[in-house]
Amino acid sequence: MKHARSLVYTSLRWLIVLGALTTLSSRADEYADTSELVRANKFADALVKVDNYLVNKPADPQMRFLKGVIQRNLGQPDAAMATFTSLTQDYPELAEPYNNLAVLYAAQGQYDKARTALEMAIRNNPAYATAYENLGDVYARLASQAYDKALQLDSGNAFVPPKLALIREVFKPSLASAPQTTPTQAVKP
Repeated sequence: MKHARSLVYTSLRWLIVLGALTTLSSRADEYADTSELVRANKFADALVKVDNYLVNKPADPQMRFLKGVIQRNLGQPDAAMATFTSLTQDYPELAEPYNNLAVLYAAQGQYDKARTALEMAIRNNPAYATAYENLGDVYARLASQAYDKALQLDSGNAFVPPKLALIREVFKPSLASAPQTTPTQAVKP
């Protein structure tokens, strides 16, 4: 009797492990399939796949993050901002949603909001190099705005134009290839 019970428990354990592995495997397939659509620039198809997935698992942070990335790539910045903001509220410990929210703020010229979001990303992950790089870009943009204001108030100040020229030179290569330079977006959750 004891041996039969042990055999039943062992079988149940293996079934549970097998079920968990199958679930994880199908979940991994969903992420892989969606990521492949994103890499192929099939953002509309990827968004449909994400939305279908989120019907059954609406709290999944990784798929919600991917949704925000897709929305941004579809030219839906307001929807992407809402998605990333929601993620920062539901999962305040994650750094990546803050970084991507900062990218969207910076694209709109809201550099103070971008700075705050990046500081949160760095607070959550002090080793997040992309967030530090983006913060540097945001500080440079804020410096540019401050130098412009200084010149408006004192156009005779000879010290400001070289500083402003230096910042503009740093962003010059990026300006040739994009209408507006924005920080780097994280693409992985």
